[in-house]
Amino acid sequence: MPTQSSTYQLKVNEELVNFTTADINGFDVITTSPDTFHLIINQRCVNATVEQTPGGSNKTLTVKIDGEVFTVHIQDELDLMLYQMGFGKVVHKVVKEIKAPMPGLVVEITVVEGQQVKQGDKLLILEAMKMENSLQASADGVIKKIYVSKAQPVIKGQVLIELE
Repeated sequence: MPTQSSTYQLKVNEELVNFTTADINGFDVITTSPDTFHLIINQRCVNATVEQTPGGSNKTLTVKIDGEVFTVHIQDELDLMLYQMGFGKVVHKVVKEIKAPMPGLVVEITVVEGQQVKQGDKLLILEAMKMENSLQASADGVIKKIYVSKAQPVIKGQVLIELE
């Protein structure tokens, strides 16, 4: 259970709301089903239903309160600290070049120039220290240029494939 000093920030339909654990303790909440709640906040009664809870750790909910739908993103103290340090400001890094993570030998190339690829698609196999390593697309894209060929030795950091 969070301590009295815990701070949270909600982003509700693009509006920021800050509150503490003490604020939460001031709510009168009755669970009427696993996803439905009756709340009394500042002497006002509301019914809330959690419409959707996406998986993972993104802390995002879609909540229906008295017929109105809200998208709620929850940030705790750690999330807020990471954001203040600049870690939450870069949402996506687009990788345009696939580089060799280590020196090795190109065993197989599974794509061709101009081919559309999806995140997770295998691009090539690199053998290093008698182990085969499958290099995959980190995002959707199109193969712009292949700089290596099968059986070619490569060095660490060498550009193997360029995406657009």
